[in-house]
Amino acid sequence: MSNNNDQYYIDKVLKGEDNAFSILIDRYKNLVFTLCYRIIKDKEYAEEAAQDTFLKIYKSLAKFKGEAKFSSWIYRIAYNTSLDKLKSIKRHSDSLSSINIDEYEFADMDSTMDILENNEFNSQIKSSIKKLDKEEAFILTLYYYEDMSMQEIADITGHKANSIKVKIHRSRQKLMIILRKQLPKEIIDVYENR
Repeated sequence: MSNNNDQYYIDKVLKGEDNAFSILIDRYKNLVFTLCYRIIKDKEYAEEAAQDTFLKIYKSLAKFKGEAKFSSWIYRIAYNTSLDKLKSIKRHSDSLSSINIDEYEFADMDSTMDILENNEFNSQIKSSIKKLDKEEAFILTLYYYEDMSMQEIADITGHKANSIKVKIHRSRQKLMIILRKQLPKEIIDVYENR
């Protein structure tokens, strides 16, 4: 899925060949739905958000200038559309808004994440990520599971890369608070003795 190949179909759509847009939909429908579902966590609403995303893409296709990857541009539209959908159905979670993260210091979080991701606790990490604020969970998912750079995440979310770095740091701190409550003492000891 190169940008040049995408551009070929974009040009066809802009020239009035609407059937070329169906090729772009087929190419990106799984990516868009997966992203919407990760944010919204409800299949029906995620499908609606995915449809809305493709409508927005179609209407604003002429605005795509190729400065970023087409997939990043789509990701950003899907991300914003999903957030709008969340607002409209009032499903925002306030689950961790009152936690004071300053009382916890985690100096070597990346190493701890590597240890945890490489063992049987991976599913526990994923379920713990779901307990974070929607944006925090989304950013950590992109960073750790989609292997996106901070700049790519910044392009998608509309934040600056430095802001994403701070958000990742804070989100990891909150995640560690959750994990400390759920993980066996041996794993916590491995981390704390580093």
